[in-house]
Amino acid sequence: MRNRFRRSALVLPLALSLAACGAAEKDGLVEPAGAESPEATPSSEASAAPESREDFLDLAEKAMGEAGAWTFSVKGQEGLSLQGQRSAATYRATVRRGMVPEALHSQGVSTSSKGKRKNEEIYVVDGTAYLKKGSAPWKNAPTSDPEMQNKVEDAVAVIEEFREYVQAAGDEMTLTKADGAIQLRVGSGKQKLTAVRDLAWVKKAKREFDPTAEQLRDAGIPVNEAQLTLSRLEEVLVLDAKTYRIKSHRFEFGFLVPYAGGRDITYEQDVRQENQGTFDGKIELPSGVR
Repeated sequence: MRNRFRRSALVLPLALSLAACGAAEKDGLVEPAGAESPEATPSSEASAAPESREDFLDLAEKAMGEAGAWTFSVKGQEGLSLQGQRSAATYRATVRRGMVPEALHSQGVSTSSKGKRKNEEIYVVDGTAYLKKGSAPWKNAPTSDPEMQNKVEDAVAVIEEFREYVQAAGDEMTLTKADGAIQLRVGSGKQKLTAVRDLAWVKKAKREFDPTAEQLRDAGIPVNEAQLTLSRLEEVLVLDAKTYRIKSHRFEFGFLVPYAGGRDITYEQDVRQENQGTFDGKIELPSGVR
């Protein structure tokens, strides 16, 4: 099954407080609901021992499809820093993901470095995303809408992304087996963005950085893609070695933005999703949302 939703950016409004440009901090994102964690049951055994990365991704897709719905916890953080000054935000959410029919419900809260909090709730049903931020009314748009893409965190869709990574980049994805887990990993070390920008996982990092780049530009700080440096990037999908179900997913990266006087503004993001088990309820739009 090719998933309808894309894992997307943790977009928490940020602005770096710089006296030279007068940038102002902006806050970003319902307290997460408690996740339910039933005991996992093994998925059906494969007819032959899996060997390739594609084998394990196929088994993961099958294993996740054996339950009606899943619960994931999401923890994220991002920040901008320059010579000891730092503006940051953290994000926590509970995401419930239905498999058949496909549906998603997320409840989260973001906290700025000044302690300001903002709630956010998202539904994705029948190809439409419904978003409520704080006390604002519900709004909806197709899931292809850029804002909605940047809001939906879908760990199940990562399987398809990793399959695309294998097709596009071949041996650059590593496969390791240890401690009862299967780990699929892609990454890049410190390099100029222009040297690695065609890699699919780097494109994703750049897409997730774009909203912050616009905030910096609005604050009077030039952000030129040709001058950006990718400081680090690592994306890891971890599967249970017995059931092949997703255990966790992590995506972390950083960019260096040239600034006045030969200094760099550092941007960092780290998003982690953990499988909390199956979910027995239904994911349905509440009355009055449509």
